[in-house]
Amino acid sequence: MSIGETLAEARRQAGLTIIQVSQRTRIRESIIRGIEQGDFSACGGDFYARGHIRGIAGAIGIDPVPLITEYDAEHGTLGGISAADVFEPATPIRIRERRSPSLSMIVVVVLLGIIGFTAYHLASSHHRKPVASAAVRATTHAAAVRAAPKPSPTAVHAPPPDVVAIHLTATQNCWVLLTKISDGSQIYMGEMSAGSSMSWTEKQPVSLELGNPPGVLLTVNGKQRSTDTPQVLTLKFRPSQS
Repeated sequence: MSIGETLAEARRQAGLTIIQVSQRTRIRESIIRGIEQGDFSACGGDFYARGHIRGIAGAIGIDPVPLITEYDAEHGTLGGISAADVFEPATPIRIRERRSPSLSMIVVVVLLGIIGFTAYHLASSHHRKPVASAAVRATTHAAAVRAAPKPSPTAVHAPPPDVVAIHLTATQNCWVLLTKISDGSQIYMGEMSAGSSMSWTEKQPVSLELGNPPGVLLTVNGKQRSTDTPQVLTLKFRPSQS
């Protein structure tokens, strides 16, 4: 029995319609129908296809690992990560970016400007006060560039004790899956781009999976949590957990 047939049969046995599965997983109905018919073209790639298989299987109450293993056998694994991991660490995408001028280059340009400005005024006038004023302004600007602070994560206040508050700030692209432990339904599934932030406040236990843990800053109930691991990271939190 194929992956799609297995998912379709399990869904019918669970008494669920495609619409209900879509509402639980937030996966479009057209994608679910395609997967049940063995068509993964609308998933957007192997990485997302594995995530959709996992989400649908969790919603209808079956183990996703055998299905993902079968998918890997048919389509090939991504990056050598086993199917049991499901979400392999995100591979950094090489993006051609416009590089900002280095600090040393800025200082050199400022100094050259000071020298040129000074030489011009020395040649045209013996009054040195304007030159001194320009030098002070240029030196102050260079010092401000060197002293510019690096951005820091947004402060998160401690939530009430009957909820679990999760805050993520992405420093690199990272795949995120947040589900309810009680029924496996998805709260969020997708890729956070570098520089973005997301927050959730839940009143029941949740499971958080990170595809590129070093690429995010994680705060739970106002406390920083370590994500310094190269492997896929799965964490579980409860409202009473500090």
